[in-house]
Amino acid sequence: MTSKTILDRLARMASRPADGDPSDGAGAAAGCAFPESELSRRITLARESRPEEEHGKPPLFRMLGELEALAEPVRRAVRTIPVEPCTHPRTVMILPGFATAPRRMRYMARHLERAGHTAKRWGLGFNWGPDEAQFERLEARLLDLHERAAEPVVLLGWSLGGLFARELAKRHPHAVAKVITMGSPFSGSPRANNMWRVYQFITGHRVDQPPIDVDLKTKPPVETVAIWSPNDGAISARSAAGYPGERDRTIALRCTHMGYTYSPEAIRAVLAELDRKA
Repeated sequence: MTSKTILDRLARMASRPADGDPSDGAGAAAGCAFPESELSRRITLARESRPEEEHGKPPLFRMLGELEALAEPVRRAVRTIPVEPCTHPRTVMILPGFATAPRRMRYMARHLERAGHTAKRWGLGFNWGPDEAQFERLEARLLDLHERAAEPVVLLGWSLGGLFARELAKRHPHAVAKVITMGSPFSGSPRANNMWRVYQFITGHRVDQPPIDVDLKTKPPVETVAIWSPNDGAISARSAAGYPGERDRTIALRCTHMGYTYSPEAIRAVLAELDRKA
């Protein structure tokens, strides 16, 4: 069953009259109130039909491939990833993906720390989408890390976290050494993915109308690297890789969308990028 089918059913449930005689004024008013509620509004947002804007989104079998994450705890128990000491220790702010918390990226962070880097959380808990107040807190967090490190900070953002990272670097380029995005949809249609309906339902705003002023395609004025994968089941590969002028370089992997946070190839790619000179 697709997410749109589930939302269609929810919408029909939300549209049912409230208990009571429909001919009764109070009952009719109650029956008409719920469809106009916040839940109904969000369901309507998530049910929008924009097929032309979804062109290029990963096919269903790619989305099903994300289930391989269920085997990760077993693999992790027997896996060893060799890590060489870094030549230039960096302070790295890690920005999690949509509807996830920093602990989802803790495995990646531990390997960065093993190499000698300092991995820092973004300080906002779960990533439930942007708003201006939240972004101001994030800016304060970046500036504090920059001051304490006494050098520019590397921003490592997974999925939606990468969009936050790009916008942070545009607002405070002096505090950012480099932006690394992993499966972040900064290019092309914001609906060329399998997550936009869920995003609109949870955040309550359209994916192309965020409540903060952004220009996703414009490259930050610092070195910007886009990590992408053709096996990503959530985000269009083209959206995550972008076009020349929207980022400086790209790195192609073979992992899933969830795998950006734990696959050995993703960890090695990020470690190599942290040690790479601009």
